[in-house]
Amino acid sequence: MRKILIALLTFLFAFSLTAVAHNTHASAFTSSQAQSTTNSNKKRGPVFRATKDQIKQAQGILRQRGFYGGQDTGKLDPDTRTGLRRYQEAEGIKVTGTLNRLTLVKMNITLTDRQQAMPA
Repeated sequence: MRKILIALLTFLFAFSLTAVAHNTHASAFTSSQAQSTTNSNKKRGPVFRATKDQIKQAQGILRQRGFYGGQDTGKLDPDTRTGLRRYQEAEGIKVTGTLNRLTLVKMNITLTDRQQAMPA
């Protein structure tokens, strides 16, 4: 009888440890989900976008510098993005492959009033 009681207590103890471990993992998972949801609910500020004219100017500059071989289309196509990456690397600025504020300023391309008003 005593052996059965010890076996039963051991089983209950092991079961309770498993339940506690599962509950700890579940609450950590729920906490990370809540944090993820909170981060995704934050409103994103305005997105910096280059105008078609600015893209054409940049394509001309990239072609003059030998980073781009296409036409001045005003579209950020894959060849333009590759040229921008090469330009950014050569100029020692963050390589993004996009016409961000820093790249436009480095190329001496005038920012629009709206772009100037955006936080840097």
